[in-house]
Amino acid sequence: MRAMYFGGDYNPEQWSPETWKEDAELMQWAGVNLATVGVFSWSNLEPRPGQYEFGWLDTVLDLLADHGIGVDLATPTASPPPWFSLKHPEALTVTAAGTRLTHGSRDTYCVCSPAYREAAARICSALADRYAEHPALTMWHVHNEYGTMCYCDQAAAAFRGWLRYRYGDLDALNVAWTTSFWSQRYSDWAEVMPPRATQYLVNPAQFVDYRRFWSDELLAAFQEQQAILRTATPDVPVTTNFVFGNWVPVDHHRWADAVDLVAIDNYPSGTGLEPEEQTAFAADQARGWARRGEWLLMEQASSAISDGKRLATKEPGRMSRMSLSHVARGSRGALFFQWRASAGGSEQFHAAMVPHAGQESRRFLEVCELGGLLGRLDEITGSEVEAEVAVLWDNVAWWAMQGTHLPSSELDYLEAVRSAHRQFWRAGVGVDVVHPSADLTPYRLVVVPSLYLIDPAHAAVLREYVAAGGHVLITYFSGIVDPNCRVFLGGYPGAFRELLGIRVEEFYPVAETELADAGKARWWSELLGPEGAEVVDVYAGGPLAGSPAITRNSFGGGEAWYVSTQLEDAGYQRLVETICRRAGVELPNLPDGVEMVRRRQDGTTWTFLLNHGAAEAAIEIDGHDLVSKGPIEGVLTLKSGDQAVVERSS
Repeated sequence: MRAMYFGGDYNPEQWSPETWKEDAELMQWAGVNLATVGVFSWSNLEPRPGQYEFGWLDTVLDLLADHGIGVDLATPTASPPPWFSLKHPEALTVTAAGTRLTHGSRDTYCVCSPAYREAAARICSALADRYAEHPALTMWHVHNEYGTMCYCDQAAAAFRGWLRYRYGDLDALNVAWTTSFWSQRYSDWAEVMPPRATQYLVNPAQFVDYRRFWSDELLAAFQEQQAILRTATPDVPVTTNFVFGNWVPVDHHRWADAVDLVAIDNYPSGTGLEPEEQTAFAADQARGWARRGEWLLMEQASSAISDGKRLATKEPGRMSRMSLSHVARGSRGALFFQWRASAGGSEQFHAAMVPHAGQESRRFLEVCELGGLLGRLDEITGSEVEAEVAVLWDNVAWWAMQGTHLPSSELDYLEAVRSAHRQFWRAGVGVDVVHPSADLTPYRLVVVPSLYLIDPAHAAVLREYVAAGGHVLITYFSGIVDPNCRVFLGGYPGAFRELLGIRVEEFYPVAETELADAGKARWWSELLGPEGAEVVDVYAGGPLAGSPAITRNSFGGGEAWYVSTQLEDAGYQRLVETICRRAGVELPNLPDGVEMVRRRQDGTTWTFLLNHGAAEAAIEIDGHDLVSKGPIEGVLTLKSGDQAVVERSS
């Protein structure tokens, strides 16, 4: 295996043996060296309970091995076969409203079902026993996109067990959940239920705890299979593909310690440069989960981006640029879903490396070009991505912000974090997206966007960081509640008041507002009073006209900034650049639309430059371009849509 992985999900059970031979030859031609096999193959591998049919998979794995292609062999437990659902109807998913779903799609299971867990362990063991010594086996891929939730009675029983372990007794649970409100106090464990559909608002602490519980339960299911695979093949890495979305009850920060290689699926959406911005955010987030180490892009789409209504085709070069953005930010390669576009089924129009048009297509030619390019980037493996700025992200805080009880339905944690990250992406400043518990000492600047829920211990780490000379930018609706969703009393933002030198008395949710210097803002404003902080900007109109909007506080050897509203990009960009200069963060002079990332190792620097703009761009740089395979002396000229990876040794 070379250092950079290239390939994607391969579903040979959808095709004839004649097509398998063609696939292996095409993969070899394209430079594919890793194929994910078996993700949705349970009904083909075990058509009846306990009856296994491995012959077809033997042939496929042998064929791939003969063509020098490694296999990321998956356990197919994300989609149980029809016979399992018929035999174990109690294992089918139940919604929060109490509806039991039927078989006919994917993810038709409850992870708390003993029957499901036993069946999953059996098929996992069968695969481990048969393929432990197979020469194609490169990696194990457990399950697929963990995230299915259930609210059935089996899940309720498991939830109570988790709560007993977490809180010890009902008195502690009642305090944590503030059950004295609305007569919710529990006197018997049997009374405690998942946050199912209710007459009105759900208890926020109960809601967040159920997400925590479900993350732990899914992790336990993953680790059961992982243990089987590690026993059979202790030297073969085991992973699963993290999927990102507000429906996903997985704390990826915690899960990252359990996998041998952090792997993600990334399907950005939107118009303009939104997909590129989201790609950079997802990649920086994955690297944060990997503790600033390497990770793997397990799935992406080769040719399509959703704008919310339709699938827009990626124009020539875009697939390669977006793949390189992941690699620049630490991915061990670029994989896709899927290798060959399905002729039928629910995702028959999903993008693929080999589209319906076949290998005689623009898309497949671009795939081959990308495979060749990744083969020239092996040497960057193991290098470190440069980042002087950290943006904090916490899945639990995101879950808490999804509550229906907040002062405004426009509060959007994900957008607040992405908005902060976007300003640095546009400025060409390297960013790590990290958990609030992370070591902050490597960074000159830490950004804390709308961190509504925070552990007091993590707030203390931020105070220590700033006192020691660090710089921090905290934005609106941060530091409001503790891990049990209880408000820090005495004025907002309770967890950060001392650090910021301010006190917020009231929230003023607004559709739009404006600041004197920073310009337009939206969603939110706050009645803020300085308590030692310097006022940097004020509201220009509305009910808070003349009141402080942005402050700066000297704290120990550092500075703490606060922004009490959601700035639009123009003003946000100017503010970020000002804070970067004060913090000593380098601001490269880049043309509009050019993305830049640096990686470094042992005196060698690799600068990734991707021109997403409509105009030709000139960048001052020296070195050797690994894309064009030519020298760069003084100035690199990138046409619209072009890319470069400039290597330079000190």
